[in-house]
Amino acid sequence: MIGRLNHIAIAVPDLTKAANLYRDVMGAKVSEPKAQPAHGVTVVFVQLPNTKIELLHPLGEKSPIANFLARNNDGGIHHVCYEVEDIYAARDKLKAQGARVLGDGEPKIGAHDKPVLFLHPKDFTGTLIELEQV
Repeated sequence: MIGRLNHIAIAVPDLTKAANLYRDVMGAKVSEPKAQPAHGVTVVFVQLPNTKIELLHPLGEKSPIANFLARNNDGGIHHVCYEVEDIYAARDKLKAQGARVLGDGEPKIGAHDKPVLFLHPKDFTGTLIELEQV
């Protein structure tokens, strides 16, 4: 059901510092920061040959990333995103097998302008999973 790894999202307390680390120290291609008000984050995408790293920084007081960083001062992996061909079929199959879909269970448009869903980390060995339709 799941396809390739789309990205790994890392919450960071200092977006400029993190972007510079990936660009200047590790030699990666790094995008400009992009505000995503609907998601409460500012994102920077790090392009790798086989996937992406999504650096997340809080945008506004109600950002879910602010809560994550309050518990993890230095930042850390926030979620892993896998591609699916049909997000509704994936959702229905996962729910039938007992997986919990976060929110109202309906796909939302994610940072890549594609439909996404998040799956409860307690159902996936402590890892928040994002599914993105491609």
